[in-house]
Formats: sequence, C-alpha cells, structure tokens
Amino acid sequence: MEGDRLESPVAIKGIERELICPACKELFTHPLILPCQHNVCHKCVKEILFAFEDSFADGGSESSNQSSPRIKISSSSMDRIDRISRSGRKRNSLTPRSSLFPCPGCQRDIDLGERGINGLFRNFTLETIVERYRQAARAAIAIMCDFCKPPPQESTKSCMDCSASYCNECFKIHHPWGTVKAQHEYVGPTTNFRPKILMCPEHEMERVNMYCEICRRPVCHLCKLGGCHANHRVTTMSTAYKTLKEKLSKDVEYLISKESQVKAHITQLDLLLKETECNSERAKEEASHSFEKLYQVLEEKKSAALRAIEVSKNLRLEKLQTQAEEYQGLLENNGLVGYAQEVLKETDPSCFVQTAKQLHVRIQKATESLKSFRPAAETTFEDFVVDIAKQEEILGDLSFHSNGLEIPEINEEQSRMYNKALISWECPGKTDSADIYVLEYRKLNREEESATWQKIEVCSKSKVISDLDDNSSYAFRVRGYKGSICSPWSQEVILRTPPAPVFSFLFDDKCGYNSEHLLLNPGRTSVESRAGFPLLLGSERMQVGCYTTLDYIIGDTGIAKGKHFWAFHVEAYSYLVKVGVVSSNKIQKLFHNTNDVTSPRNEQDSGHDSGSEDAFFDSSQPFTLVTLGMKKFFIPTTPAAPKDPASRILPLPSCLGICLDCDKGKVGFYDAGCMKCLYECEVDCSGIMYPAFALMGGAAVHLEEAVTAKYGEYRNDI
Repeated sequence: MEGDRLESPVAIKGIERELICPACKELFTHPLILPCQHNVCHKCVKEILFAFEDSFADGGSESSNQSSPRIKISSSSMDRIDRISRSGRKRNSLTPRSSLFPCPGCQRDIDLGERGINGLFRNFTLETIVERYRQAARAAIAIMCDFCKPPPQESTKSCMDCSASYCNECFKIHHPWGTVKAQHEYVGPTTNFRPKILMCPEHEMERVNMYCEICRRPVCHLCKLGGCHANHRVTTMSTAYKTLKEKLSKDVEYLISKESQVKAHITQLDLLLKETECNSERAKEEASHSFEKLYQVLEEKKSAALRAIEVSKNLRLEKLQTQAEEYQGLLENNGLVGYAQEVLKETDPSCFVQTAKQLHVRIQKATESLKSFRPAAETTFEDFVVDIAKQEEILGDLSFHSNGLEIPEINEEQSRMYNKALISWECPGKTDSADIYVLEYRKLNREEESATWQKIEVCSKSKVISDLDDNSSYAFRVRGYKGSICSPWSQEVILRTPPAPVFSFLFDDKCGYNSEHLLLNPGRTSVESRAGFPLLLGSERMQVGCYTTLDYIIGDTGIAKGKHFWAFHVEAYSYLVKVGVVSSNKIQKLFHNTNDVTSPRNEQDSGHDSGSEDAFFDSSQPFTLVTLGMKKFFIPTTPAAPKDPASRILPLPSCLGICLDCDKGKVGFYDAGCMKCLYECEVDCSGIMYPAFALMGGAAVHLEEAVTAKYGEYRNDI
C-alpha cells in the first residue's frame, strides 16, 4: 500500500530551462500563472510591481528601480516599468495595487484585473515538477522529520493533508489506525505540499469545476453565474482535462517521432555556431583594419599639424630674437649706440662726415622703432587651431552601414506638428528589413547652431514627441537598425511648433446654434452648413437684390487670459466661411445679426455707393473675423493692407490656425502647415474670448484633431 502511494522517480534531466523563473533566473518558488500563460515566482511578481511603483513615487530614479537584489530585471523591462509608472497610478505601502504588470517572459504589459496578484492561480503542477528536480539534484540531502525530538530522524514519507514530513515512528503516532488521519494521503518525502482541491481566487470558498474557453483558465460556478465569465463559453473540468491532455499528448508524440529531424537541426545549429564564431573573428579583423587606417590618417594629420606648428614657432622665435638683439644694441656702450659713441670721438671732419652720414640714418630708424614698438612676430597660434566639429559628428555616427538596409524617408504629409509632434516615416521598398528605428531631433536655434540631438528608439514607423517648445523649429531624422547594422540617416525634415499652447474646444451646440442650417457631427468637431428649404422659400422675394444668410457657431470654451492657438480645416468646396474670435459681451449682438442681411447695392432705388457701404459694414462688426472661400484667403481691408485687391487674396492653406494673445490684445491667422502668419490685427479682449465661425451656402469646417500617443492593445493569442 505504501509502495503504491509513493511517487516513482521521474527522469527530469535536461528540463532545467523550463524550471527557471524569467525574472529571478532561479528555480521557481510558488509560481503564479499570468494571463499571458507565463509563470513567475510569487515573490518576483510582488517585487516587480513594487519596483515600478517605487519608480513612480521616487520620480523614476535609478536607485528605486533596484528594489531587490534577488530579482534581475532587464533594461527593456525597466523601460516598460518606467512607462507604466508614468501612467499616474498611486502606490499603496502594504499591497501592490497596480493592474498592469510587465511580464518578463513575453515583454508585454499584462492587465492583472481588479484583484491583481490575488486573482492569479498558483501553478501546482509546475511546483511539483520543480520539487522533483530539487530532490534529484540534492539526492544526498535528506528531508528530516518535523516531529522527532532532537536529533531529528530522516523522514520516510510526507502527509499532503497535514503538510508535514514524518519518520516511520512519528507517522504511526500521528496517524493511528482506526482514526480519520489514517485515511490521509501520503507520498514520499517532499517539501512541496499542494492542496487537494483547487479553489477559485475570485471566490475563495468555491472550488473550480469549469474551464473558460475564452480566458483559458479554470473558474467556479459563481464566476459563470454573475462574475466576469458570465457571457463566456465554458466547459466542464473533466472535458477540458481530457481535451487538453489529448492535445498535449498528441503534440508530444509528434515531437518524439521527429527526434531524428530535431537532431539534424541541432547538428546544423552546431555548425552555424562554429561558422558564426569564424565569421565574427573575420569581421573583427576587418573592423580593426578599418580603424587602423583611420588611426594612420589621424597620425599623419597629427604629425603634419605638429610640424607646421614647430616650423612657425622657430620662425617666430628667430624674428623675435633678432628684434631683441637690435634693441640690445640701443643700450649705452653696446651695439649701435656704442659704435656711434666711438664715431663721435673722431676729430677729423672729413673722416667723421664720411662715416656719420650712414650711421645717422641707422640711428634715426632705431629712434622711430623705439617710438612705435611692435613685436616682429605674433605670440598666439590661433591660426593653428584644428576644427574637428564636423569630423567628430561624423565619427559619432560611425557604425556598420549595410546596403541591405534601405534609408527610411520621413513622410511630411503624415507627419504633423500640433499639441505634440507626430513623426511618421516609411521605407521606399515594400519590405521592412529593420528591426528597430532611431529617431533623432534637435531644436534649431540661431544662437546654438550645434544643438545636441535627442535620441529615441522606436519599434514602429511613427512616434509622438511631446514637451517641445512653442514657436520653435525642430529638425528630425531617422535611421533603421538590424542588429548592429544600421542604415544611413534619412534626409532631415524641419517642422515648426505652434506659436502658443494648443487650445482645445468643441463646437457649442446650445448658444445660438441653428440646427436648421448647421449640421454637427456627434463629436462636435465638425460643422457643415446646409442651405435647405428655408433658403429656397426665401428666394421668392429675391428680384434684383442679393439676400444672404450667415449662420454663426462658437466654441464651447472661452479664453480669459494668456496666449492660445487652435487649428482647423475648411473644405475646398466651401463657398463662404468666416473665422476668428468674439468677445462674451458681444455674443448676443453677434447672433442678433444672424438674420438675413440685405445688401442694397444692386437695388435700383438704393442710392448707396459700394465702397462706402463696405467701409461702414466692416467698421460695425462686433467681432474680429476674416473671410475664406472658393479656396482663397482674403486679407481684410485695413490702412496697412495692400491697395491692390489681388494682393489681398492668398491661396487657402490646407490647415488654418488662429493665435489669440489676450495679454497683448492681438489675434493672428496662420498657415498651420508651416506656422506662417498670414494676417494679424488688434482685438478687444476685455471680455472672455470665444472661437467664432460663420458659414454660408455649402461649407464645412473640421477642428484639428489633437495628437495623442496610441498604444497597441494587448491581445492574448496563447
């Protein structure tokens, strides 16, 4: 009976790799099954969660990430921990409450749900296998009895119900015949005690008796009745056990039948390992040879530069030494002065004149040089400073270039600059051979022409960059990497940020909104004017006069102070659109003027002059608006505007922006594509300012969508 219950030895040699925790790189201890089906030690899960919660609480410092010497978190995992910790979750000092967990096995961010660690199953099967491996590895180390008096005896069996190990004598004492304990299940000596019944982590008093085919995990009947698995397809535990065991057995048998093929692949891989070693040595030699050539060029340049400096130094020293000797001769009883003193001793006039004439010329030159002293040579060597800025940048980019990697191209049409910068790129070819991309950007400043490049590693072909300075130009470039091989840099693309922080708002569907003439989309980000039957009915009174209707709509949020910018698109088919700002104390006047405006310029009895009427109409507007339409941008008539009407008509940009500076009382209209100001004027900002739009006939306006970082959703494909 005892022999039947004792577990037989299991050959587990060679499966160490499957028993190692991906976090601590040690044998599993109380492994938990994550939703992605990977296993991690219970202690490691807690330490990883606390690691990135501490990272959030301490501002992501390096010291806070190393919360435990036991756990070994890779740099990529730490990057994901930093990203999750920036999501704004708070830390509880008692229990880790974060629902996102960076799995060290698949490198994905796993949602643990509301219960967190408490909602994970403990992998008792894996725990049992690990214990068998431990026993096989430490066969000489015996498991001692838990109840013997010192010194304890070696245990002969372990009770799964009591979770304890016994020697033969202690087992008989604590499990006497004829008692309930005599019916306990016992196995060989072990330290791994698993419960006889697997309980549901969601409902701790219920045993799991079903298997959810959607979530791929055991559940209890309460989970199916009213829990998160209520609408999921489930099956009985026995059916799931039979199905999964058949599939696993079939797959294992298939792999065993392909043993010869596996061995052939192993042999091929061994050859590839040796070939890789040889090729790497050859590549090292070639790289060393390339750098030796660079060293040789640098040494030659260095020698030439030092020789030039040495020659210049000797020449300058020679000139200065000669000049010093000349001035030495000007001293009394020395050199030229001493010679002149001796000549002055001559008493014969004819002989004195013969010698003194030439000597007097030399004395005069020495006197003049003394009055205007100037060194014969420069002491500085500013002309010999070696400029290595460009070469240093080139050497900084030195890497393994490969013709196999295509140069990526930044797509300027898909890239845009608004509240954040969205940079998109693509490869000219159809295939993408790069594993990762490096995006670099720098601010273009006239004062700092050599601004340092900021580097970002990207796994996709687009990246959102935030925290850029307003009213600034930035240069962007990208290159692809495949292992240590990289492509050359793409052509630089320069984008300019808005002149002020982006102001977010929606169209107001309440204040003055005319639902008969205007149509808003559900998100209130687009408005379209539709003439409809009211205009057709109004045409009955149209004879020779021109009757037009402007339908106004404003933003749902106002601006009281500061400088703000917003952008929008005007459909190309739009006939007439007015855009600008309106003050809160003039909104009522604005909407009271939205009735039909009759222009009498064509009426036979009006007697109005067109020019005088336009001047009167523009000066009486209770708001600041500019006119758009028919793919044109019309600069308003002002004293500073061009006199030629054709000069006041510009092509309509694909995206138009408005910058309102309440502090200076100015509003500017921009081409949002290049952030170029098309027109600027003063505006009364005494009240709260609102974005204002007016449409007539067929027209549509779409607010620019804010740039947001989009994360890929986790998909369980296990």
